[in-house]
Amino acid sequence: MKNYKADLHIHTCLSPCADWEMSPKRIAEVCEHKHIDIIAICDHNSAENAGAVMRAGKEKGICVLPGIEICSKEEVHILTLFEKLDQANIMQEYVYSHLKGENNPELFGYQVVALETDEVVCESPKMLIGAAQVGIHDIIDKAHTLKGICIASHVDRTTYGIIGQLGFIPPDLPLDAIEISSQMTTDEAKGKIQGIEKLPIIKSSDAHSPESIGRSYTIFLMIAPTFKELSLAIKGRDGRKVSA
Repeated sequence: MKNYKADLHIHTCLSPCADWEMSPKRIAEVCEHKHIDIIAICDHNSAENAGAVMRAGKEKGICVLPGIEICSKEEVHILTLFEKLDQANIMQEYVYSHLKGENNPELFGYQVVALETDEVVCESPKMLIGAAQVGIHDIIDKAHTLKGICIASHVDRTTYGIIGQLGFIPPDLPLDAIEISSQMTTDEAKGKIQGIEKLPIIKSSDAHSPESIGRSYTIFLMIAPTFKELSLAIKGRDGRKVSA
């Protein structure tokens, strides 16, 4: 086993708040330059660019996991990560069925769907910046039925973090891990955030621009940079673990 560098929260140009430079090809190039072994694409409420980044990453030897950062009806952000694109697409359709409204690009930002060559396919008309009208328990249950990993996003932030929105982490919420932002260390999180005592803590960039990719990351001890190995490391099984 060896240590692998992971950034499990990266947005593309599909997210209305992300830079246009966050194209599939550009993301793969930056990750190669920064020696990141495994990433997850987690656009707001959508996985429409995940496949393109997976293909671009494969050319660079980077494992790219398809994911979605879902905004629940409580306005809590949850990362859902999957092994295969079809699982993420099923989760996307579930989110879309609970997502109301159409995007106003002039007001909220453009939502660009692109290929791994960076050719623009279209703009998503969905209101991706909004909240899906489904609760966090149901989101996690659905992701788990699809064999996904569920991580509470940036729990140290007041905006869209589970602590900031609810005031606590529900004890019956079956999270697999929590994510802290680059503004807090793991030791600080353990000392300041209640309810995370039994949950693995990961760090990721929540990158919305190329220069932000990898600004915060997690080191996992695993046999290989794969979804299955990552799942074992998060659970601390068979010698795999979160190293740093």
